[in-house]
Amino acid sequence: MQALTAESGEVDLLIRTGGEKRLSDFLLWESAYAELLFTDCMWPDFDATDLDAALREFRCRERRFGGVSAAAHSSASSTGGAQ
Repeated sequence: MQALTAESGEVDLLIRTGGEKRLSDFLLWESAYAELLFTDCMWPDFDATDLDAALREFRCRERRFGGVSAAAHSSASSTGGAQ
């Protein structure tokens, strides 16, 4: 598995097909900051259209890499919450 991640780099988007809402220990540590997308489409039926839709959704997401969103941070600071 190290060879796979060393060659391909960080996992940015992990797509789980088949309606399952779990990772099943697949790239568990490597996916710590990845965006997860779950689809009911089965893998053999997952095509370029599905990949395009997944990438469109991915581009709309706010990548936080373990931090809090800018909106949550500004909301906490304006209400006197912890920073």
